[in-house]
Amino acid sequence: MRVGLVGAGQMGRGFVAQVRRISGMEVVAVADIDLQRATGALQAAGVEHVATGDDLDKLSSVVADGGTVAVTDHTLATALPVDMVIDATGVPEIGAEVALRSLLAGRHVGLLNVETDITVGWMLSRIAAQSGAVYTLCRGDEPAEALKLVEFARDLAFDIVCAGKGKNNPLNPHATPADLADEAKRKKMNPKMLASFVDGSKAMIEMAALANAADLGVSRRGLSGYRTTVPELHNVFRPAADGGILDRSGVVDMATGPVAPGVFVVARSDEPIVVEEMEYLGMGAGPYYSFYRPYHLASIEAPLSIPAAVLDGRSDIQPRAWRAEVAAGAKRALRAGEVIDGIGGDCVYGVIDSAEAVKAEGFAPLGLLAGARLTRDVARDRILTYDDVEIDTSTTIAQLRALQDRLLAGHPVVSGFGQVPAA
Repeated sequence: MRVGLVGAGQMGRGFVAQVRRISGMEVVAVADIDLQRATGALQAAGVEHVATGDDLDKLSSVVADGGTVAVTDHTLATALPVDMVIDATGVPEIGAEVALRSLLAGRHVGLLNVETDITVGWMLSRIAAQSGAVYTLCRGDEPAEALKLVEFARDLAFDIVCAGKGKNNPLNPHATPADLADEAKRKKMNPKMLASFVDGSKAMIEMAALANAADLGVSRRGLSGYRTTVPELHNVFRPAADGGILDRSGVVDMATGPVAPGVFVVARSDEPIVVEEMEYLGMGAGPYYSFYRPYHLASIEAPLSIPAAVLDGRSDIQPRAWRAEVAAGAKRALRAGEVIDGIGGDCVYGVIDSAEAVKAEGFAPLGLLAGARLTRDVARDRILTYDDVEIDTSTTIAQLRALQDRLLAGHPVVSGFGQVPAA
């Protein structure tokens, strides 16, 4: 299985190194705006000869003959003779463009880019269904691994009460890259990436992807972030009527404390014999139970999604409904004319809410806001609406979002790849 990778940062480098160890698959192309970073990821994994350039025909011949290439143009990775393209940039627009180009070319695509999925993943999954290719988020990130627990519990006829993750950074919605520069240097991270973790954006994004893939609601705007421990998960994340913090079952949420880096599901069974058996098996008195996975291995597990797509034609995780959105709160007072610097930047942090509430209040999706210009002043912590910003509608992600919004509203759309099925 020949794989093309876009993005040779921390996640991309780990992905290349792991794939090299797995029989039957090979990363044959890496695209990154920094060519040295692209070639370096391959060479660090033991690839001695890497061809470079921008001639598609020549690069395609190299790949077809069993060679490996590195390029600076991410669109080339979607045109080379590969079986699957993986995006590991974390940039919503790049992820959208890579996914769309791959799918329209009939190539499977996997995202280590949840930011794209929670903005236009529903649309991309529909395009995939039309193209015959597979669209998937990759294994190893919290949404995929939490979904596996949800599927396990559902297969056993448990009722899903809550699914979620542990957050391993103290939540500070106003954290900026400058605030975290020293910590990022120690951790060998991009300060903007670290800021997206600390300010909560990543957690909101990941839980929105889980909600949409598992067809679950959102516990509350911004999630609870309740501090607890693994043994207490099923006591905390249950309805308030039974002593928990939730106003209803069937939602996603986030825990703080020593739950990270794991994911969890709280499920319920009211079958007396099952309750008796679960207690005998050491799962507690019931009727609420915790299913917990204490780790997620990010780029190390991501290669598992390649044979699932290429050999089995199966997506590990994609939106099956559109239940959750991530809007944007202002990190500070923003002024008319300012340009938003995107996820993990100085301007905004992510705030999850139900898709219904986001639509009703006119909130602008976080994934569309990089490069958007403020049309008026916005107070600190206010959630940005479409009226507050001027979004570049010429981008791939904005155009996909416009199509997605029409389809979700029940309006059929005809495009170059055929009739897209209505919601």
